[in-house]
Amino acid sequence: MEEAIRRDPDQQRDWVVLVDGETSQLASIEAELKAQSLDATVIVDFIHVLEYLWKAARCFYSLDTDEIEQWVKGRGLKILQGKCVDVAAGMRRRATVEGLSQDRRKAVDTCANYLQKYRDYLKYDRYLEKGYPIATGVIEGACRHLINDRLGITGARWRLSSAEAILKIRSIRSSGDFEAYWEFHKKNERVRNHTSLYAKSQLLEAA
Repeated sequence: MEEAIRRDPDQQRDWVVLVDGETSQLASIEAELKAQSLDATVIVDFIHVLEYLWKAARCFYSLDTDEIEQWVKGRGLKILQGKCVDVAAGMRRRATVEGLSQDRRKAVDTCANYLQKYRDYLKYDRYLEKGYPIATGVIEGACRHLINDRLGITGARWRLSSAEAILKIRSIRSSGDFEAYWEFHKKNERVRNHTSLYAKSQLLEAA
């Protein structure tokens, strides 16, 4: 939170917090937002929701059938449309109609409970309308590419200052901004090492 506040102290941008739906994680985030009087949209990662759907689908279909994929796809689309409660009710109803035993329908009830419990964080229709991210894959991929691929090499040891310097350069290169940054860097180096040392910030001309 400290870094987010440093970057946007007046909250001029929309803040989004992506989570996997773990109860203590959510409680901690909500408590911190309240303590700091911050406004943010907390979103449960859609990929985690799909994992629950796949487990529930196995209660109705075998993995080697086309129906299981279609079932997950259909329910996933409904959830993206903001209908998670309807999806939860529908799978419970089907499990009851088909007479599944408590043990056989366990994954269905677990998924339905998950959808109902976190429904306030599953308003994907609204999130997508506002252009918010709904999955952490891009973030996790960036962390792997920017941080782990460089700092995690065998035998490497890093001080905080040197690691941060390396990551800043990697970030600039990955963003395609290195040429612009380098021009900025050279101008500031000249000011720092030469121009600022002379009266009226003007270099002496050679005779």
